[in-house]
Amino acid sequence: MAFVEPVALEGRHVRLEPMSPEFLDAQAAALAEAVTDGTLWNSRVTTIPRPEGMRAYVEKALADLAAGRSLPFVTRDRAGGRIVGTTRFMNIEAAHRRVEIGTTWLAQSFQRTAVNTEAKLLMLGHAFETLGCIAVDIRTHERNMQSRAAIERLGAKLDGILRNHMIMPDGTVRSTASYSIIDKEWPEVRARLEARLGRS
Repeated sequence: MAFVEPVALEGRHVRLEPMSPEFLDAQAAALAEAVTDGTLWNSRVTTIPRPEGMRAYVEKALADLAAGRSLPFVTRDRAGGRIVGTTRFMNIEAAHRRVEIGTTWLAQSFQRTAVNTEAKLLMLGHAFETLGCIAVDIRTHERNMQSRAAIERLGAKLDGILRNHMIMPDGTVRSTASYSIIDKEWPEVRARLEARLGRS
């Protein structure tokens, strides 16, 4: 059995549904619509596809799922029923009980909302409480200050900067800010997220 098995994660505000070949057309179409809430693909510090590239994006995510490299989700807003973004478990290291939460984006109108907060709560809870992870990584472009601020609000700690970590689709070289939350920090992080949800 794989360390990370496909599973739906559901809260009051959001439902994270595993990407599936069975729903490829519907999920790709819904994400193509979600990405047009804003112009997310124009950011120089993220890699989010244009609407016309969304099917290939989902196909690549499904290939990574089949290879056991990641578990991708679509993010569904429970209030409106719409798919509003995507996230995944990736860089899965079963032997070390460690995963990364990444490749996360949300339609612009859902950023910094209860949907985003609860999605992180559900994923971190699954990682620490179901999978028994000892650490969860969260990484972003060194220059993506909005993302870094959000990660730091979670209570994640900066492990360091991975210099010249990857080449972006536009050919620029990305250095990556690498954060983590470890198991002994999870209760405090969970309490912080639950308090934030209580205020939302």
